[in-house]
Amino acid sequence: MSTVFGMLAAFLLVFAAILLGGSPVAYINLQGGLIVVLGTFAVTAISFRLQEMISLPGNIWNLLRHGQRDPNEEAIKVLKIAVEARKHNDILMLERLLPRLKDTPFLMQAMQLVVDGTQADEIEQIMRREASTASSRHMRAVDFLRRAGDVAPAMGLIGTLIGLVRMLGNLDNPAEIGPSMAVALLTTLYGAILAHLVFIPLAAKTEHCTEEEGLVNNLYAMGATSIRRKENPRRLEMLLNTILPPAKRVTFFKS
Repeated sequence: MSTVFGMLAAFLLVFAAILLGGSPVAYINLQGGLIVVLGTFAVTAISFRLQEMISLPGNIWNLLRHGQRDPNEEAIKVLKIAVEARKHNDILMLERLLPRLKDTPFLMQAMQLVVDGTQADEIEQIMRREASTASSRHMRAVDFLRRAGDVAPAMGLIGTLIGLVRMLGNLDNPAEIGPSMAVALLTTLYGAILAHLVFIPLAAKTEHCTEEEGLVNNLYAMGATSIRRKENPRRLEMLLNTILPPAKRVTFFKS
């Protein structure tokens, strides 16, 4: 929600400033919009493969929508599963638990490996590779957003230069000076808005979500490995706290 709220608030503030300064129609320029918006995506596309370009919006959306899980809550969830597994000492119990983990596919996959009888060391290796693959995929989305954030102001500058050249070439025609100057100024505005209100903030948020998702996935892998080894959940709590930030550490067992 902070992503949606922050972006809406930023655009509303810009729109309010435009309204207070006069007619919003004066800030609409189709030529400048084409140069900046389409130009930004065209230039950014050079750095990425077509398949990546198609899948990136979905990856970014899924990460922002599902990737923000509280590490503290997820650590407690893992510990609860470990306690139940140790109490019942029954693989079938874990198998019955799997449908309830559909909202956390990574944890579901880890527990499925435990149910299948995969060795603990192999579970750890598989899940760490899965986590690394997911992190690499999300970092490509971060690279795309950062690249677009770099390109948008540059396209705005190109539009400004085009407008200035048109204006200087029509100094003897006063009717052309205004529209040319509008292109020159508005493309700079469009580029700054795209970069600093959309792409750069989204890149920072996506990177943060990627780091947090990596931490949570690591918790899942450690939990599944510990359950497979039939370790005491108290030891698992200690291990989870070694990778959790101090403010997110858990105290599941009171004594």
